[in-house]
Amino acid sequence: MTIDAISLDRMFHALSDSSRRGMIDRLGLGPASVMELAAPFPMALPTVMKHLNVLETSGLVRSAKAGRVRTYQLRQERLAELERWIGERKAGWNSAFDRLDLLLAEEEPKP
Repeated sequence: MTIDAISLDRMFHALSDSSRRGMIDRLGLGPASVMELAAPFPMALPTVMKHLNVLETSGLVRSAKAGRVRTYQLRQERLAELERWIGERKAGWNSAFDRLDLLLAEEEPKP
């Protein structure tokens, strides 16, 4: 499955902020309420909600509301898509470096 450019841009944007990465790290331990996600951060609740909205818009998290409590959950499959995209680029870079190593080895002067 190929990830589209807009989704990729949204995910990288969401991960560009250290507070949002912290929320992602916390959600890696399991679902959490807004209050649990907000607790470690010295910011107002509306700011936390804006960060969570960015994460949800990016597709990295999903939320569900039960009564007055909204709970967020990490979407592992979206992180897997991002990891796959990075892995594909890494494989290409490694291949290019391997070819460069061979070329440089061929050009090394012999003693």
